[in-house]
Amino acid sequence: MLVFFNKEKSNNAKKQVASYRSIEEVLKHASQSSDYVKREETSLAHEQLTIHFFESMIDMQKLPSHVLHPLTGIRTYTFEILKEKLYTTEMKECNTALEADEGLLRGSLLVQFYENGQKKNVLVDLSYQEDREVTVPEIEFSVFGSKESFIESVEVNMNLIRKRIPSSDLYMKKYTVGTHSKTEVYIVYCQSIANEENVQTVTQRIRDLEIDQIQDASMLLNVIEDRRSIFPQIIDTERPDRTAGALLEGKVALLTNGSPQALIMPVTALEFLSAFEDYFLSWQAASALRLVRLMAVFFSNFATPLYVAILTYHPEIIPQDLFASLVVSRTAVPFPPIMEALFLEVTIELLREAGARLPTKVGQTIGIVGGIVIGTAAVEAGLTSNVLLIIVALAALASFTIPIYRMGTTIRLARFPFIIAAQVWGLIAIALVSVLFLSHLLSLTSLGRPYMAPLYPFSLHDMKDSILRLPQPMQNLRPRFLQTKEKERLIKKRPEPKKDIDDGF
Repeated sequence: MLVFFNKEKSNNAKKQVASYRSIEEVLKHASQSSDYVKREETSLAHEQLTIHFFESMIDMQKLPSHVLHPLTGIRTYTFEILKEKLYTTEMKECNTALEADEGLLRGSLLVQFYENGQKKNVLVDLSYQEDREVTVPEIEFSVFGSKESFIESVEVNMNLIRKRIPSSDLYMKKYTVGTHSKTEVYIVYCQSIANEENVQTVTQRIRDLEIDQIQDASMLLNVIEDRRSIFPQIIDTERPDRTAGALLEGKVALLTNGSPQALIMPVTALEFLSAFEDYFLSWQAASALRLVRLMAVFFSNFATPLYVAILTYHPEIIPQDLFASLVVSRTAVPFPPIMEALFLEVTIELLREAGARLPTKVGQTIGIVGGIVIGTAAVEAGLTSNVLLIIVALAALASFTIPIYRMGTTIRLARFPFIIAAQVWGLIAIALVSVLFLSHLLSLTSLGRPYMAPLYPFSLHDMKDSILRLPQPMQNLRPRFLQTKEKERLIKKRPEPKKDIDDGF
């Protein structure tokens, strides 16, 4: 559950974290947990050393070989000797209770010993990380291009981006978000390209965020968007290649530890209709696919509402031949068009939700067999007409062509206001709801940038990679709505092909 903090509660939480006056109080509090372990070691000179750690947070297989065994050969304990003898990636002195608390909770050993009569506290990193392998993208799968996707480890995700942009110009700034979860969030951008105002806006929103926990990038997305809306203003992607391409375009990305997705901003509405695979195809094929997706959005939103509106208020506009087929299909249906439309739409959503929540093989069976059985039974029982069944099925299929899953969900839900409006006042109501949706879209922004660019405000140059994708040599400038530092891309024109030796024959 997502829990927001007001300032008073946030200050109380910070006081609670800072209430430990000493490292000993931190250890006393930690000792109440069952996975807390305290070990004492003795050097060859009979000096005492104490190790504190949480058993569930460290790699227990490395503890004997990396720490305990090297300690047995030490005569006297000093920071430099421990740093030389212990096998660890990170070792640093701990001076405050807050550092000790955070170190223990992140998988470090707290080592206490006396050096020259003074008590020393040292944090030795031995954190345990169980990461899954980099796999094929499951949500944004593509036939062409990379077959790598982000995983839950932010270090691996940063590596996947660094491999694609091996440049010192790629900056990654780390912040900790969540009073209790203490989630690591990285702001990623290309310093010489990205607009400084965009970077500062993201940084300010992360710093000002007062929240109990952040467990996934989607939770972060919901609290840093410009405005609460059913339409997403930030793209979440599992593809490292798409993220790298966005960074080189001048956008800003967010990586969250524990989340297999990156957030990309600012974005426009038309970018949700673009798949990264479009850049691996010819510009003609990519443009055709984008037009197909755009038509699919309109069909998914308006097909069922138009059926309800026309049959309820405007039957005169139906052609005579088609009208006879509709009358025959609705002869045994006792319900008005709105009832059968809502029945089928809700049934489709139930099947989709059930298929998503069940195991993969069972979910596929439910989706296919359930759709066929329920659809056939509904028509034979006279609950709906076969014409509407075809329309609803095609509308649902059209909504799945959207490359970004979050926008696809929005498109599916957005059709219900249109269906209800069609029953209230027919085509006029559909037009009014369309105006309301369009007004809302025009008022949205992403990091303060216009959401409907390049349509509004209109930019002919940015139209080269929006509804259509023109050839790469024609896209020598980065999108203007980003207002990047470097306006031009380096695109060398292809040289004229030389004639072969047999061209004259």
